[in-house]
Amino acid sequence: MAWSSHGSGPPLLVGGWWCSHLALDWKDDLFRRFATDLAAGHRVIRYDRPGSGLSDRAAPTPQSREEEVGVLSGLVDSIGLSRFSLLGASSGAVVSAACAAALPDRVERLVLYGGYADGADIAPPSARDAMVDVVLRHWGLGSRVLADVFMPGASAQQRANFARFQRHSATPQQAAAELLMVYELRARDVLGSLTAPTLVLHRRGDRAIPLALGQDLAAAIRGSTFLELDGDEHFPWRGDSRAVVEATRSFLAGGDPTLAAVAATPSSAELTVREVEVLRLVAHGNTDRQIAERLSLSAHTVHRHVSNIRTKLGVSSRSAAAAWAAQHDHL
Repeated sequence: MAWSSHGSGPPLLVGGWWCSHLALDWKDDLFRRFATDLAAGHRVIRYDRPGSGLSDRAAPTPQSREEEVGVLSGLVDSIGLSRFSLLGASSGAVVSAACAAALPDRVERLVLYGGYADGADIAPPSARDAMVDVVLRHWGLGSRVLADVFMPGASAQQRANFARFQRHSATPQQAAAELLMVYELRARDVLGSLTAPTLVLHRRGDRAIPLALGQDLAAAIRGSTFLELDGDEHFPWRGDSRAVVEATRSFLAGGDPTLAAVAATPSSAELTVREVEVLRLVAHGNTDRQIAERLSLSAHTVHRHVSNIRTKLGVSSRSAAAAWAAQHDHL
């Protein structure tokens, strides 16, 4: 089983990524920044499940929640961690919650992002069956469909790159088995017994795992803190990743995650009047040249404004900046 560690401080295990691959994930600038920011004050430990990523691809993949928990338990034992916190995303939220229930004396704090209590609630049976079928029979098409669902704010090129990443990370059979597991995993039976302080994070417009499932998850965990975030990106390292990172770090340190997320969320107050004008035109689909003609600027100046806007908003593309503008009434 392949795993990596970076940063120093209290250990934080993170996992649950779809088709994870330790090396390829790290090549993604947004993912690397997300993981690096988390590691400011923590030892962040990532891993690839058996049968996937850099782990032994011939090894059998976990086939149940209990086997998934066994993988996590075996990992922390092999590393020698007596106490640790968990950040579980998407289906990893189920696994992390079950691990916290199985190891109550070892899990200090629990952060669940974009998760759910019961995978059967994600979509109707017919939709689940159709998605698994297209992944198994037409992995090229299936990988593109999943990219659209997971990364709505990405450019066409970014979605195409992620589709290739999925196909490189898993065979059609492995991907279909993992997707089926996403739908079959459930944690409702253990949520009421959790004793570790728990933070549940969910983006308002998440298309992969609807917001209502995150609210349901939080409601089932006694004393948990639920934080609804802006945005529609399913992956925490996309969109406003700073809010996810700061809320997580604040919670792990015993602070107020809501205040931390608000402080980290980009606002139009950070943009100049001219940048707001440019952002509005970007959101309406104008090119740099068209914006330059409209505002009587040079294309180079517009390009610089767009670059500054992306930096201030913490987004990686024009389309993500446009999505931010729509979400914050800047159209």
